[in-house]
Amino acid sequence: MSDWQKLNVAERRRQSPRVAVSTVAFALRPPAHARVHAKDEEQGLWLPLVRRVRAPFKDAWALPGGPTAWNQTLTQTAHATLVAATRIEPSYLEQLYSFGSVERSADAERLVTIAYWAQYSARDAAGATAAAGEDTNVAWFRADALPDLAFDHGEIIATALTRLRSRTAYAAVAHRFLDPEFTLAQLREVHEIILGHPLDPANFRRQMLASKTLEETGHSLAGVKHRPAKTYRYRPEED
Repeated sequence: MSDWQKLNVAERRRQSPRVAVSTVAFALRPPAHARVHAKDEEQGLWLPLVRRVRAPFKDAWALPGGPTAWNQTLTQTAHATLVAATRIEPSYLEQLYSFGSVERSADAERLVTIAYWAQYSARDAAGATAAAGEDTNVAWFRADALPDLAFDHGEIIATALTRLRSRTAYAAVAHRFLDPEFTLAQLREVHEIILGHPLDPANFRRQMLASKTLEETGHSLAGVKHRPAKTYRYRPEED
């Protein structure tokens, strides 16, 4: 029995909630050497989960995260706990939302979680070292084939997916999954994976070029169907 469980109701009510962070980190493929819970490693939305080794929810899968450190900001704690779990630096990390329902911690001390979401580029995933698969309690899952999760982490992941999809409609988000230079076909494929449905190639090309967010690199990608495809990069955002 934990110290928290030994407290009576009045004592529990006087306790201040603890604060922790959890991070939903998306990649298009699991990193090299990572442990994978799926029949295949085809392209899709993937994220790392950590198997809990203590109560509550012992042996259940949960998002990477942990309690806030006294000498770190929330973002620093989110970054540190994510890298500790995956051994990979994310290309992007942003605060998502706070989750603090009274019953979310089961029969344990009340916990408020500040959730973050992150993105890994193709280069991040491909460059992972063997250390990425050393921890047997860390594995990568497809976002559409998740196991039963601890706490309200299913709700956190659903919120992150909604944020990712809504941002894709109007912001430069999809390119963070790619190398700095990419073809329009590669960019369209990322949009299709995120949104979950096919897009008309001609309409997508027209919309992307009209958005003025892309610029030609002057290079072409060989080894593709038909003629070599032009590559693009995102224009730096102006202050």
